[in-house]
Amino acid sequence: MQHHRHRWPGRLTVLCAGLFLVLLGTAAPASAHAALRTTDPPDGGVLRTAPRHVTLTFSESVGLLTDSFRVYDPHNHRLRTGPADHAPGRSDTARVPLPARLATGTYTVAWRVVSADSHPVSGALTFSVGKRTATTARPVPDRTENPVTAALYNIARYLAYLSVALLLGTAAFVAYCRPPTAAPLRTPVLAAAWTLLGTTAALYLLRAPYEEGTSPVLSPGSLTHTATTRPGALLLARLALLLLSAAGVALLRARRRRLPRRTTLTVAAALSLPLALTWTAAEHASAGIQVPLAIASGTLHLLAMAAWLGGLACLLRTLGRTSTATVARFSRLAGASVTVLVLTGVYQSWRGLGSWQALTDTAYGRTLLAKLAAVTALLLAAACSRTWTTRLTARPRSAVARVPEAARVPEPAGGPPLPPEPPAPPPQPPFHLLRRSVLAEAAVAAVVLALTTLLTSTVPGRAATEAAPAEAPATGIPTASVTTIPFDVGTPGGHGKVQITLDPGRVGRTSVQAVVYGPDGGLSTVPELRVTLTLGAQKIGPLDTRVTDRGGYWGADSFALPLPGTWTMKVTIRLSELDQVTVSAPVRVTR
Repeated sequence: MQHHRHRWPGRLTVLCAGLFLVLLGTAAPASAHAALRTTDPPDGGVLRTAPRHVTLTFSESVGLLTDSFRVYDPHNHRLRTGPADHAPGRSDTARVPLPARLATGTYTVAWRVVSADSHPVSGALTFSVGKRTATTARPVPDRTENPVTAALYNIARYLAYLSVALLLGTAAFVAYCRPPTAAPLRTPVLAAAWTLLGTTAALYLLRAPYEEGTSPVLSPGSLTHTATTRPGALLLARLALLLLSAAGVALLRARRRRLPRRTTLTVAAALSLPLALTWTAAEHASAGIQVPLAIASGTLHLLAMAAWLGGLACLLRTLGRTSTATVARFSRLAGASVTVLVLTGVYQSWRGLGSWQALTDTAYGRTLLAKLAAVTALLLAAACSRTWTTRLTARPRSAVARVPEAARVPEPAGGPPLPPEPPAPPPQPPFHLLRRSVLAEAAVAAVVLALTTLLTSTVPGRAATEAAPAEAPATGIPTASVTTIPFDVGTPGGHGKVQITLDPGRVGRTSVQAVVYGPDGGLSTVPELRVTLTLGAQKIGPLDTRVTDRGGYWGADSFALPLPGTWTMKVTIRLSELDQVTVSAPVRVTR
């Protein structure tokens, strides 16, 4: 029974880790961190002359891939474009040259770049030369990911965080807390080291497919390209540090030498700092405002997290064979780590959010709230552990180590004195009570670690809120309002749909274009089309847009929308002298 009692905490820890691996493996693809600010040509814009370049400006610097831009003509044929590059002196602006002559019609541009903090971002836009035309090109969604590659990459990232926390935390626990024996920690340390080495290699191999959004198929060219990128170089540096550390440990074991404690501390600190930098120099801290301070803060945050959570795992592993002095030292180490975590966490939250509104309006803010709730639960569990630690260390020495003196036994008459009674064994500290609170603390810590991993894969609230309002003023043309309404006159072949575009869909002067599609999905010509708008709440309308036949589509160059609100758009379509139908749909008009 006692044997199973010591096994179930480990089984519970493995179960929690497995559940979070499933969570990360099946989660939706992470939002990228570089937000698109402006496009030239503007998305949905109609140009009189063909542009020379397609230019995208982001909220941070971006890296280009071998296939960052794909441009399709109105017939869904891919155009031959020049190589993509950055605008002169602008690492946050990507562009691609277009052919000298572009035919009249609507073009689709699909793009994919890599953020400065190592996460890919993709999307699509359209522009028209001369006039809008129906296009069969299908815009690429903003989150183009291969689910297998994304799942493997996310699982490897979580395992890397978990193993580095255990590895660095064990080093801090052994060096500072000085447990009576470190033998129980040898197996988890070796497992953490091999896991970190394997996940780092896996992240390097998956880096190119993750950026491209393709299946995890390797090629020598992709591995070479990864080595030239900053995330790839940092992964190689991490591998070199791990191999160097392993070689040093193997050399010392071969010579059977044991370094002095001060030398061990120096070597551990010298390796821990650059190892932590391979994370912080490739993620959130490497982009945005105050980059040097953010990298320093992120590094301290990672080291404090490892010292606390990794040391917690060590304490749980050795709790039955440790001393109250070791427990007291870990309590002080955990207290210092929590202080560093709070200070650096507050700074990083301010830097990532940018505003209180982003706390609830962005995915980053909502994930941060979930992490704060988990951290609060973790602090409560840590307070319980600290309470039991205080009770252990406050026990009087006499109650733990005092051995009662043998009572003097009078010599019985006629015989030698009786032998003294054996001394009573010293009472054992109630470690089983501390074990429960430490186990609860470790379980909540796994939740915090998983949320931290998810948080590093979410676009910061500051970037999201800064990019959204900047888009419209920079282009001067807000996104067009497109409404598609199906119709059916009740005769064979008398059904289809009509697509109406208001550009821009806001108060003031706007252009109106209407395209009719037949039953087969192709363009359909109709003898008459009428589009009106009515604002029932203000008793305005119906206002006739006066669209005219433009040869393939119907349009009006200038139509006035006087007030914002939800308007009712009515479209009357006449297919023949006898067949006519009127359909309607709501349309939102903004200021």
